[in-house]
Amino acid sequence: MTETEWERLVSGLLKAELKLQGLSYADLVERLAAIGVEEKEANISNKLSRGRFSAVFFAKCLKAIGSQRLKLD
Repeated sequence: MTETEWERLVSGLLKAELKLQGLSYADLVERLAAIGVEEKEANISNKLSRGRFSAVFFAKCLKAIGSQRLKLD
């Protein structure tokens, strides 16, 4: 896979998790704040549309939205 394909995959995984939980980007901002992570909705939108963000940001998001498992296929 190319770098761009990996970026799309990871971004899609996070978007899918949000959708499964019925959460918006605004909800994610609130949930991140609850665990001490300050992000703006616009920043989250930009990161997910680009597909470029750190593994730490990805893990924080998954923790904030309560994902217990992540299916990669």
